[in-house]
Amino acid sequence: MTDGSDMYQPELERAPARGIWGSRVGFILAATGSAIGLGNIWKFPYITGVYGGGAFVLVYLISVVIVGLPLMIAELMIGRHSKKNPVGAFKTLHHPRSPWQLTGWLGVLSGFVILSFYSVVAGWAMAYIFKSAAGFSGTAEQIQGEYGALVADPALSILWHTIFMVLCIGIVAGGVQRGIERWSKILMPTLFAILLGLMAYGLFWTDGGARAMNFLFKPDFSKLSAEAALSALGHAFFTLSLGMGAMLTYGSYMRRDESITRDAITVSVLDTVIALIAGIAIYALVFNFDTDPAAGPGLIFQTLPVLFAETGPWISVPFFILLTFAALTSGISLLEVVVSYFIDERRWGRIKSTLILGTAIYLFGLLSAVAALTVPFRGKQQGFFDIFDFISTNYMLPIGGFLTCLFAAWVMKKASMISEFGSGGIMFKGLVFVLRFVTPVAVLLVLLHGLELLPFMEY
Repeated sequence: MTDGSDMYQPELERAPARGIWGSRVGFILAATGSAIGLGNIWKFPYITGVYGGGAFVLVYLISVVIVGLPLMIAELMIGRHSKKNPVGAFKTLHHPRSPWQLTGWLGVLSGFVILSFYSVVAGWAMAYIFKSAAGFSGTAEQIQGEYGALVADPALSILWHTIFMVLCIGIVAGGVQRGIERWSKILMPTLFAILLGLMAYGLFWTDGGARAMNFLFKPDFSKLSAEAALSALGHAFFTLSLGMGAMLTYGSYMRRDESITRDAITVSVLDTVIALIAGIAIYALVFNFDTDPAAGPGLIFQTLPVLFAETGPWISVPFFILLTFAALTSGISLLEVVVSYFIDERRWGRIKSTLILGTAIYLFGLLSAVAALTVPFRGKQQGFFDIFDFISTNYMLPIGGFLTCLFAAWVMKKASMISEFGSGGIMFKGLVFVLRFVTPVAVLLVLLHGLELLPFMEY
């Protein structure tokens, strides 16, 4: 297929001056921060517990290589070659009225919707910093009930949602180097240091460290079901911030002399390592107190606080600071996806774009912050938080990732891909093959599984 990009190549040369990363380290930390979020610290440990540990982790690691890494490379190539936001990238690389720009629009919309409810969860994490500082006390049921009380209290949820969004808006308004990159250089090393400290505590100061290592790294394939394998595949896709235009946007700020492949591998490895370290830290605590590793989504806000009542604030406070920092680094990337469109395509100033769009996302997020607001959805009454989570996870992100993969593999000019990849040798040919025939199939399976449409599965 041809893309007709030659006749539009001058547009790349006429592109106005825009943000650029100040250093490779700055980009690596910002991109890793985008990938590292609640999915690493919250979701990965609990789904690993639900699906039995080591065998799930092994499939997850394989999935990162065959799905996550190739798609990340594709997003970075599209972003850097176009030097545009998700919508502008597809218009520039194909043609101004290209239907592929709908893929970019889906990314912008995904960033808007996801951040609106993501900030509510991040707000809960912030609230738990102060709950931890005060100390958890009472029976297990009372401690677990604090989470339900927080979620059900609209005033508190809105308060913390507001604080988190103010932080995101403030950082993004500062720009690529002075805002996102500067704060990534502060938040990411701090996050990593806290996580290493928590892992060291779990391994060397509790009795659960050895059991945690066996649970995570000793595969028991008798526990590996088709459901577990598909969930591992899906999480490998979602954990790297793919399908929502975040990596594409961050790629558009990359310097031409940096290696996309090298940096994509670095980000993928860091993201995966941090997820595994978080798993070790959390499950060392879980096994130390003989708690069920398959506690599910309530692991972070209900199960762990019961354990933190035993360890004290010196463990629980750093943990929830860690969770908040992880959410913040992802939150700013989601906001940047939306803001970049208005800067590039509408010629708005950064501060204007950030304030207006950040406020719009904040107001939309109030629907998710008020748990009592419910509407009929999929045959039952559900809150907007669950609805937006379901739609973005099962529709928006897989479709966005699938279309991005097809565009890079079948539509983007081969010479453009080679110029970004660095060479047209065997590694490039392998990437193209994977993007054409492996990754799209895997992402399609994730999409069909999320929609409960796979014929060999029981739903």
